[in-house]
Amino acid sequence: MNAVHAGLRACRHRDDAKRLPPCDTQRLQVLLLRRYEPDRAGRGNGVTPFSFDIQATDGKARQGVIHTRRGNIRTPAFMPVGTAATVKAMFPETVASTGADIVLGNTYHLMLRPGAERVAKLGGLHSFMRWQKPILTDSGGFQVMSLASLRKIDEKGVTFRSHVDGSAHEMSPERSIEIQGLLGSDIQMQLDECVALPCPYSEAERAMELSLRWAERCKAVFDASSGAALFGIVQGGTEPKLRARSCAGLRDIGFQGYAVGGLAVGEPQDVMFAVLDETVPQLPVEHPHYLMGVGTPDDLLGSVARGIDMFDCVMPTRAGRHGQAYTRFGRLNMKNARHADDPRPLDEASSCPAARDYSRAYLHHLVRCGEPLGGMLLSWVNVAYYQELMAGMRTAIAAGTFTDFAAEMREGWARGDIDPI
Repeated sequence: MNAVHAGLRACRHRDDAKRLPPCDTQRLQVLLLRRYEPDRAGRGNGVTPFSFDIQATDGKARQGVIHTRRGNIRTPAFMPVGTAATVKAMFPETVASTGADIVLGNTYHLMLRPGAERVAKLGGLHSFMRWQKPILTDSGGFQVMSLASLRKIDEKGVTFRSHVDGSAHEMSPERSIEIQGLLGSDIQMQLDECVALPCPYSEAERAMELSLRWAERCKAVFDASSGAALFGIVQGGTEPKLRARSCAGLRDIGFQGYAVGGLAVGEPQDVMFAVLDETVPQLPVEHPHYLMGVGTPDDLLGSVARGIDMFDCVMPTRAGRHGQAYTRFGRLNMKNARHADDPRPLDEASSCPAARDYSRAYLHHLVRCGEPLGGMLLSWVNVAYYQELMAGMRTAIAAGTFTDFAAEMREGWARGDIDPI
């Protein structure tokens, strides 16, 4: 027997039921009976094992489904970023209504506030933030590396001072996996070192080799029986030789998914695509490919065309909070005066109520007045548009029309917004 959620347990009502603890309720709490299949990771605990089914391809683009213990993720997939156990300015129900199958949580921020042990005591991250679909947690490495003068890196891990209160902390590969386990995420990431670009070859090589050694340590302490998955992260800057070495090392260790890290750190799009052209063909075909921290709608199209299955980025919600709307007409600035007297919606063809039911004039008014509702509505618009884009890509790949779909999207963005009134 397995309790459906953490914290549920069997208990006794009869005095002779010696093996069960006393119960202060009048009925057995909800339990779920599952078939025992110890031959697959996670199944011995009655947990659905992690797997990836590729259902269609069109060129290098792939359409499929990732199966996790908390539900399926349709790919290509975009993960809204829930940095501090919340997708900023959005209710969990609103995020789910956009079609998002998974969100991302930030290990660094959650370990500082409210603390991984506290989240675990409160039932885990899913219960804490009221999101019952899958969650991916990053390792915390990117945020720690960005602290610059506040951190020190060595073989053991990273020693750093909190940006919140200056307190000292240590993040080792083992501690990163421990924190992610306490949070209860469904996809966990290895600790890696992400270098800024451009950087010298020697620096990129050192960070890549260190990340490989950390990957081995993460794999050694990861609890595969939980049903969660562990992804490795490819590093190596923009150097093809280093990226190849990283891919080979991660393949030897063996992971359930492979992420491409160290991009979207200021390099031009053509450089990012060139790295993907070199890197993605060296990743195991049968596992998900995840491009971290990307990106614009055009970045997503170009990356899916190169074999990427998963993305995350703060851009949709950050842009929304700053008065920007992503639509099939491109990126619109709702602060512009052209919207002040416009009674039309952002996009009457959108599936999102915020894009379809509110006038441009009202959205303009909210943004210009600094009303929080403006950022909330535009964040909803943007996350919904990203999910619509991913759904369109999935349909096009399955139909074998991905190239035409990508061209149509880019033509729409290039034409720009409808004429003002």
